[in-house]
Amino acid sequence: MPAVFVTATGTDIGKTFVAAGLIRHFRAAGRAVGAIKPVVSGFDPVAADGSDPGIILSALGRPLVLTEIERISPWRFKVPLSPDMAAQREGRTIDFNALVDFSRRAMDVSRDMLLIEGVGGVMAPLDAGHTVLDWMTALRLPLILVVGSYLGSISHTLTALHVLARRNLATAAVVVSETPGSAAPFDDTIDSIARFADSIEAIGLPRLPAGSAAHPAFERLAGLL
Repeated sequence: MPAVFVTATGTDIGKTFVAAGLIRHFRAAGRAVGAIKPVVSGFDPVAADGSDPGIILSALGRPLVLTEIERISPWRFKVPLSPDMAAQREGRTIDFNALVDFSRRAMDVSRDMLLIEGVGGVMAPLDAGHTVLDWMTALRLPLILVVGSYLGSISHTLTALHVLARRNLATAAVVVSETPGSAAPFDDTIDSIARFADSIEAIGLPRLPAGSAAHPAFERLAGLL
């Protein structure tokens, strides 16, 4: 079954924005699509509609109820810290093997496409000995790397691509999500990343209204999956 892992160079870069846009694009095209966001830090049940699971459920057309949130995001933590720190604050840990098994079970469900959204950046710690990179290595899915257009993003992007290549992970595309108020020119940032990205396609995604799936970037990205 086709599946893809959505990761990023850091937190608050735009993973959920990209995942939700792709979900809406696939649904508009009549394709059956699923999505999970297994690990979430900074989750406030009172404001669940604006949370990452809430945004994903809205894109999927699923109700925002606890059973649905638990179905796609079983590891939820209140504090907006790295997952290992957030779990520690609650006296909990993330069972890495259980996380991998949960992801694989989602991959076994019959549908046209599954999106697995990571947490934080490529090297965000999950527990005392594992990072998001280890999670992606265990699943060995094609990756969408979401990056920003802030000053310094080019270096962060190329560093992340180097790390992923060292693990022999296939990056399907780099999505340059526009950073509001950045001093770095958006188009020039995309061009520079594309020039150094070893034939990996770099797709620019301007900031769009919430819920949008009509931008050509989503069609272009979907065509690579």
